[in-house]
Amino acid sequence: MSATTIGFLGAGKMATALAKGFLRAGLVKPANLFASDVAKGALDAFAAETKASVNIANAATVAAADVLFLAVKPDQVADLLFQLKASLDPSRHLIISIAAGVSLARLEAAAPGQRFIRVMPNTPALVGASASAFSAGSVATAADITLARKLLGSVGIAFEVKEKLLDAVTGLSGSGPAYGFMMIEALADGGVAAGLPRSIAQQLAAQTLLGAARMVLETGEHPGALKDAVCSPGGTTIEAVHELEKAGLRAALMTAVRASAEKSKKLGQS
Repeated sequence: MSATTIGFLGAGKMATALAKGFLRAGLVKPANLFASDVAKGALDAFAAETKASVNIANAATVAAADVLFLAVKPDQVADLLFQLKASLDPSRHLIISIAAGVSLARLEAAAPGQRFIRVMPNTPALVGASASAFSAGSVATAADITLARKLLGSVGIAFEVKEKLLDAVTGLSGSGPAYGFMMIEALADGGVAAGLPRSIAQQLAAQTLLGAARMVLETGEHPGALKDAVCSPGGTTIEAVHELEKAGLRAALMTAVRASAEKSKKLGQS
């Protein structure tokens, strides 16, 4: 894997997070990592974080890399593929798209015969804790699927799903880190309000959510059962849970996931 050449068409934050994750996992060497972007600031940041070769010209990345991550904004995808169509080689290039809402049908219409994998990753790839899902295009091979699973699995967990489920994945895990960050911030604010120093409150909040997530993943128990185990009769936790229920925490999170999923669908139709 370390000899694999990987290029990013678009060098934004998600591309940087994935690239750093691949480097961290030893799946690619800096010398075999490439990126292009029209924004010089994004290129400079990508290069500083990864030591990769960067170029403002997308054609340079296509020429240098066998695996291409399509990491531009959804409304830029069709034009970019049209511009690069003559440079793409279906027998050589595997294109992994992380453009939210852009269907495999639209990708394949823009570059007929090309091998595509459509992915919804998330930014915790940077620390090896991503939650991703992917779907393969009509001409993607079993080897392509294996490679995508290996790349994404190196930076967290990855599931192959039917394409129609990727909008739901976007709403849940794609946008989900933002929900978690907001919860950590709010919990830390609560700790500060109760008298804790900010630095301690923030670390306690983050570690608490990390620990709760690990208990769900490692025990396999339903989160409701784990919650019940913390709630002693007449205790402090059940009092807090009651307040969260009154505030509509569950409904708010469910609504957030559905709103993000619906936005992803709209992006795919635009």
